Order: sequence, then C-alpha cells, then structure tokens
Amino acid sequence: MSKQELEVIGQDAACCPGLSAAPLDEDRAADLAKVFKALGDPVRLRLMSMIASREEGGEVCVCELTPAFDLSQPTISHHLKQLRQAGLIDCERRGTWVYYWVLPGVLDRLAAFLTTPRSAGADA
Repeated sequence: MSKQELEVIGQDAACCPGLSAAPLDEDRAADLAKVFKALGDPVRLRLMSMIASREEGGEVCVCELTPAFDLSQPTISHHLKQLRQAGLIDCERRGTWVYYWVLPGVLDRLAAFLTTPRSAGADA
C-alpha cells in the first residue's frame, strides 16, 4: 500500500502558489504531471469520482467499483494503482476485499492550485 502524500500542491499560497502565480519549476511540474496523467484517463477519472463522491472520509469497496465498468478486475486494479501512485487515493485490504478512499485534502489542494485569483472587477 502506498502512503505517499501529494506534497506538490498546497493551499498556502506562500508555500505552493497556484498555476497562475509563478512558473513551475521542473520537479514540481513533473510531480503535477503524474497527477494530471492519472486523472487524464476516463476510467481513472470515473473511479476517482466514484471514490470521492462518498461522504467525507468515506470508503468504497473494490467490489462496488468493478461492476460499474465493462473491464476485467485486473484492469480496474491497474487503474486504482495508478491513482494511488499519483497520491490521490489510498487503500486497505480487509479480508478478501480492498477499500479505497481519497487522501485528505488532495482535491482541495488540487483545486487551489488550479484556481486563478480574481481581480476586483472580474465578472463570474
């Protein structure tokens, strides 16, 4: 199991400015690219959505994820592994089944990174 945290994005503007605040350095760009690559696949994006749509801190069993796709269980496991390696989700095996959850704050940090500051006169 991966316990990797998504360190590259943060809500603290002084620590980790958003995309429009300053150019990315090479290392940060490479780290963020892994996250976006993981989310760039339609199956992984749907899996992430299914896991993230659980109540705060909620978990989802792989047995609930697999039937939603016309893919084999090993293929679903591969996609879930990619999401784990990108630092978006984590999991725990309980008996026969594996349960997945979104790592705390990951989506908020990603959203904060993508959010551009609005000027005082900007329209919505």
